[in-house]
Amino acid sequence: MEIDEAEFYNQLLDYHNILYLCHRNADPDALGSAFALKEAIGGTIGVIDGCDRVATVLARQLNIEFVTDPAPDYDLVVVVDTSTLAQLNGFLLKNYAVIDHHSTTSLNENAAFSLHRNKRSTAEIVLEVLNIMGAPVMRRAAFALIAGIITDTGNFKHATSDSFKAVAELIELSGIEYSEVMDALSTFPQDISMRIAFLKAAQRSVIERVDEWVIVTSQVSSFGGAAASNLISIGADVAFVASKEGDQVKMSARARKCAINAGVNLAKLMEEISVKYNGTGGGHEGAAGMDVQGDVEKMLASCTDYVKKSLMKPQDSC
Repeated sequence: MEIDEAEFYNQLLDYHNILYLCHRNADPDALGSAFALKEAIGGTIGVIDGCDRVATVLARQLNIEFVTDPAPDYDLVVVVDTSTLAQLNGFLLKNYAVIDHHSTTSLNENAAFSLHRNKRSTAEIVLEVLNIMGAPVMRRAAFALIAGIITDTGNFKHATSDSFKAVAELIELSGIEYSEVMDALSTFPQDISMRIAFLKAAQRSVIERVDEWVIVTSQVSSFGGAAASNLISIGADVAFVASKEGDQVKMSARARKCAINAGVNLAKLMEEISVKYNGTGGGHEGAAGMDVQGDVEKMLASCTDYVKKSLMKPQDSC
């Protein structure tokens, strides 16, 4: 059942033992959104397989407490910033709600209630819920939400006017200096393992040119999403990076804005192709992923073919 911000808040008031559950390798948007809801309403924050590097340091800096891989024995589980069940590593969802901003999601259908908005971050939706509640936005929660918006918009590269308005409102409400958050985010050194993954992804790249478009595929053992983003930064218009563990394949996809404008929709692509390979997928138009089973080369070829069909008409370059 899809509801609005006011009803979402009212529904939460019916429960006393709430778990705000973040997807595996939780990022600042997921953790910050869960933290802000927990501070305003009460409950417990849970993350699957821990947080990513930035969210881990953010949690330490803001003293955010969370439970890793929690048991499903809560009155209500609020799934935060998560579009597919695969991102929860088999967590048993019984009575649950969803708050999310991804363009595609497979979790809403069986949820007791859900709040979905076409925003660049879940943090922006949470701020609207807090405003409806009339809840004060305390400094730590504001800091976490701002960090979530900054990171999920790629330092505002993919931001909308709503993203800027949300950050401006949070700064005004909390008295936080924007530079404080940026200084905190800029202090996270890039892990050497990540840098090696970037280099390997570039080294193993298969480059295909379609008119003036460049589609790149590659494979690494970890940091697939970051590696795909790095391939975009060095020249790809669309990039797919696969990581294989046994029979399981994790595919990350990224696209430039101009490719999206030309018809590429990675969320739809990942959702449709994942079905063919017994998995789940989704995300945003320009950043998406899927968890599937099968032959990596065939999957990468399927992704490339899908993009080619989306780029049939000549378009301006980026």
